[in-house]
Amino acid sequence: MSLSGKLVIILFLLMVVKIKESVQGRYERMLLDELLMEYNPLERPVSNESDPLEVTFGITLQQIIDVDEKNQIVITNAWLNMEWVDYNLRWNISEYGGVKDLRFNPNRLWKPDILMYNSADEKFDGTYQTNVVVRHNGTCLWVPPGIFKSTCKIDITWFPFDDQHCDMKFGSWTYNGFQLDLVLKSDGGDLSDFTTNGEWYLLGMPGKKNVIMYACCPEPYVDITFQIKIRRRTLYYFFNLIVPCVLISSMALLGFTLPPDCGEKLTLEITILLSLTVFLNLVAESMPTTSEAVPLIGVTILLSLTVFLNLVAETLPQVSDAIPLLGTYFNCIMFMVASSVVLTLVVLNYHHRSADIHTMGPWVKCFFLLWLPWILCMQRPGRDISFKAIRSRYTERRGMELRERSSRSLLANVLDIDDDFRASVLSHRPFNSGASTSSPASETRSVCTYSARELQLILHEVRYITDYMKKQDDDQEVKNDWKYAAMVVDRFCLIIFTFFTLVATVAVLYSAPHIIVE
Repeated sequence: MSLSGKLVIILFLLMVVKIKESVQGRYERMLLDELLMEYNPLERPVSNESDPLEVTFGITLQQIIDVDEKNQIVITNAWLNMEWVDYNLRWNISEYGGVKDLRFNPNRLWKPDILMYNSADEKFDGTYQTNVVVRHNGTCLWVPPGIFKSTCKIDITWFPFDDQHCDMKFGSWTYNGFQLDLVLKSDGGDLSDFTTNGEWYLLGMPGKKNVIMYACCPEPYVDITFQIKIRRRTLYYFFNLIVPCVLISSMALLGFTLPPDCGEKLTLEITILLSLTVFLNLVAESMPTTSEAVPLIGVTILLSLTVFLNLVAETLPQVSDAIPLLGTYFNCIMFMVASSVVLTLVVLNYHHRSADIHTMGPWVKCFFLLWLPWILCMQRPGRDISFKAIRSRYTERRGMELRERSSRSLLANVLDIDDDFRASVLSHRPFNSGASTSSPASETRSVCTYSARELQLILHEVRYITDYMKKQDDDQEVKNDWKYAAMVVDRFCLIIFTFFTLVATVAVLYSAPHIIVE
């Protein structure tokens, strides 16, 4: 075939293709004009007015943008999928050049007025009005994407080990169940294109069809509710809140091991309490204010933590149904640290008591110096605090002996004689019946009298010194008893608060539905 013949064939083929395209465009334009010529977008497209129009409804979840616990709003990116049959939009493919489907502006056609009932958006409807795809058999497919803000009741009882179930309820705003029937496209939302969230793990999105009879209207209303089941990823909170809290609480326990004379005992406890307050404020920044549920630890701790719960209230959602698990744990630890501050003051008060101001009663001695040290297995140098010694201590005979010996002077105790021997000495002195003082016997009697008086003065001074030293010994003994009582209280608080911290930590973590979700 010559070159000119080939060019003729090519031109002919181009003309055929051009004519076919022009015919196709003409058919589509003609089809649009004919379909919309007498079409009314307000007319419900059913052949029988008594039949409900079935709309197949589905949703494709693209992303969980944010979960606002404080305002109890969940922001999601999703595509709606609605499909129905419009009997006014049907045509024969062969009559219109093979046109199988058309795209219509949604304002030109009837479409179901399906909205999300629990929307928190400013415009209420957050969808983008895309075109409606209409097939030759009248099937209409409308897939409007949108950013949806839905209300969600945040349950922060187990925070940060919490699961949230947030509903997205869709239904017709004006059509009842006799006019428009919703059919669930699948058992749940489409998650094939879901983008993972760094804070939340998606567990599932089941769907359910509901037929509700409202009090206002006798007709049933149909809605389809999708439930977004999400679980918080706790790795961030575990290493940034829980671990520091446990470490700080353990430092509070170390405060009971410091001697009261060091001067840093009370400062350490108050610093730890302030540090826990800072961490509690971090929890409060993202949590709702709620009081609907009973705290995990118990009502007694809740009553003791009223002041600290006010700090938590600034950051939790504005509801009143639950107390977060992490907030409960922080409150327990803060209660422990605050109690340790109070008991530290008691220990310091006991440690610096003296006999001039305080006296130790018998029951205080028995409890703090005998029974409690015996229970705590504490030893005191020079004292036997065994159970046998406790039973035989301070008997009546021993008490009378101590009182008797304490009433005698030092010299009388040393010589084991009566304390009134001075009177016996003076009573046996010869009586001066008027004899001459110049005689040898008279001089002897004068010397004895002078010696007795000097001895009486010496004994008086010795008694004073003895009483003073005895008082110093007694005062020192009382101080030592108070210091030992302070040490016993310190040891008791160390054991009790260590046990409380371990139990609170294990109980809170064990009660959580899950520990770590990466």
